[in-house]
Amino acid sequence: MPAKIGDSLRRVEDVNLIRGEAIYAADVRVPGQLSAYIVRSPVPHGTIVDVDLEDARSMPGVVAAWRAADVIGDLGYMPIIQPRVSFEEAVVPYLQPVIAHDRVRYAGEPVALIVATDRYAAEDAGDAVFVDVDPLDAVISCAHAAEGDALFAEGNEITVLHAGFGPPVFDDAPIIIQTELSTTRHSGVPMETRGLVVEFDGATDSLVVHGSTKVPHSNRDQLAIHLGLSPARIRMKETAVGGGFGVRGEFYPEDFLIAWAALRLRQSVGWIEDRREHFLATNQSREQFHRAAIAGDEEGRILGLRSEFWADMGAYVRTHGIRVPDLTLSMLPGPYDIGAYEGIGHCVVTNKTPTATYRAPGRFESCFVRERLIDMYAARIGMDRFEVRRRNLIRPHQMPFTRELQSTGEPVVYNEGNYPKLLEDVVGRLGTQEVDRRRAAGERVGVGIAMFLEKSGLGPWESGAVTIAPQGSVIVRSGCSSVGQGLRTVLSQIAADVFDIELCDVRVEMLDTNYTTYGTGSYASRSTATAGSAVHMAAQEVLEQARNFAATELEVEPQDLVVRSGGLEVTGAPDLRLSFGEIATKLDPVTATKRGVLPGLRAEQFFHVKKLTYPYGCHAAVVRIDEETGEPRVERLILGYDVGRAINPMLVEGQLHGGALQGLGGALLERFVYDAEGNPLVTSFMDYLMPTCAEAPEMETVVTEDAPTTTNPLGVKGVGEGGLTGVAAAVASAIDHAIGAPGTVRSLPVDISLLAGASR
Repeated sequence: MPAKIGDSLRRVEDVNLIRGEAIYAADVRVPGQLSAYIVRSPVPHGTIVDVDLEDARSMPGVVAAWRAADVIGDLGYMPIIQPRVSFEEAVVPYLQPVIAHDRVRYAGEPVALIVATDRYAAEDAGDAVFVDVDPLDAVISCAHAAEGDALFAEGNEITVLHAGFGPPVFDDAPIIIQTELSTTRHSGVPMETRGLVVEFDGATDSLVVHGSTKVPHSNRDQLAIHLGLSPARIRMKETAVGGGFGVRGEFYPEDFLIAWAALRLRQSVGWIEDRREHFLATNQSREQFHRAAIAGDEEGRILGLRSEFWADMGAYVRTHGIRVPDLTLSMLPGPYDIGAYEGIGHCVVTNKTPTATYRAPGRFESCFVRERLIDMYAARIGMDRFEVRRRNLIRPHQMPFTRELQSTGEPVVYNEGNYPKLLEDVVGRLGTQEVDRRRAAGERVGVGIAMFLEKSGLGPWESGAVTIAPQGSVIVRSGCSSVGQGLRTVLSQIAADVFDIELCDVRVEMLDTNYTTYGTGSYASRSTATAGSAVHMAAQEVLEQARNFAATELEVEPQDLVVRSGGLEVTGAPDLRLSFGEIATKLDPVTATKRGVLPGLRAEQFFHVKKLTYPYGCHAAVVRIDEETGEPRVERLILGYDVGRAINPMLVEGQLHGGALQGLGGALLERFVYDAEGNPLVTSFMDYLMPTCAEAPEMETVVTEDAPTTTNPLGVKGVGEGGLTGVAAAVASAIDHAIGAPGTVRSLPVDISLLAGASR
């Protein structure tokens, strides 16, 4: 049957994945391919005395061994990785060189590059490199970073961000609650680590980079600048991805080093990160420390919210600049009608792995802080936690609701939504009677809830192209890539809906910058809203081309033609029809030239958007506490989310479930730990705990389409991050309820030692 928008259809990506036929970066093999190994700093902070490569260069199989001086000698300067977003002058001194040349600032920072005939030889040579570093004291605490020894001449505080609105309320509010709240650093930890193969094409003196995803056009352009090449000499080719989550696909030091090695050797070079490297070098996230307060009255009306927080940026500012603390500031007030707000964000460097975005950046952190404060406020005034939220949510009649805040450089405007309805939908599904019965019987079980806002549809533009081949198949390309979110299914479904064809008749090509000239990329829950809209527009343009041609051929007016089963037919006369394949065949170069049109059926469109859209959600949790150990067991999660319009409801549910499990990991298990000297204590899965199927609770979704957005022609809002945002806050709320001690959980992941033996 023809595929329609709104159908729950299986992912087209999964067939190759299940069969083991998908090509990941590690599967790419090109003739003469060499292997690279990155030698990394063994200490978190120090001055480089020497990087001795003599022994490494003499080992069997070694083709080349380089350090920072070799890069500088070749290029005449040290390339510095530039921010892709949230750039401001304050971050310039804190940007990362592609290889350390005078000082190391975190354990795992690249200090040398080995290229050999195979990975084994490269690693053996890497072990022979002597890295001589004079150690310096490390800065570990983000809250006290400004007081520690300076990592940079400009100091350890990069910048201070401010946001706020409304009059002062904290001097005379009836109820004021102040507390300290924190989220510990963790990250996406995808199944597939980072990697790329850079193929040197001697015939064209160019590079083909296999494995670039998320933002291939941006990475190509930055690489071209650093190598002094025209972007036309660098081709980025998408491969399959074993999870993205924001941490994969950005421009890292290795993205330069491997390409530089291939260009200098005029030979193809591959590099695949092992898991230990991943824990040391890939972007981490989440670490923030908040001194926060909430003000309200005795009737449950929230009067004000404020937080001064410290965001740990790690040793350098990477490609996301100060985006995470900026988002934290703008999202702290959430979906509530709060009259006054003040936020202060300190962006600081420490001797830890640099941080950047991880699924729901800034929203996970701010939701935890805000919802914890609301629970504490409700307990103080003796009011039901759900009721406090009901009384303070922004109402539909207040839309569009404007806040005197900026988010990603744009004014914050909530254009549509019915937040109270979603709350009632989730509470109704939760059904607290059974939990009340269990509590009355003495069981330590509780319920928790969290409301939140997300952001999606980030512009400023995205590309989409549609071609109908002479045999009738539809080929789709876009500037977004598939990072595990089911994008190829969604784009296929959008095109199939326009042409009234089956999903199998659409082929979404993997991104190749030789064929897709322009693209912004897949991040920030934007792909469906932007690439989907661009593909929809291109498909409509192709349909109009076909309609005009068919009207002439069939000697009718264009408006007399209807789309049915992959073709156009005359209304009331189904025998008078042309399939889209027939039209594409007839529009050969000779015929098209005679008619003054381009050959074939194809169009490329660019969807431009000026406004973000703000999806909203409500998460609820049921948690039981083990009487002896204090270990919390999450039994149920209810994931409420308004998606605007669901292209594929089954994919929406899948995204919510996947995000929720990652939220559960951040709430209870996942944490990167460093000792007092800054040495990482987490370098394998023996040290880093992640939720498995055994920890996965029963999950239910409440997906609504109550408020389609007007910012794009499909009415869709992004869903990629909305399953994660409120989970930790809801779990924390449920834990407090279970032990009868409001405000106990103030940091993530939850410290179970606080729960063991706690009584009502």
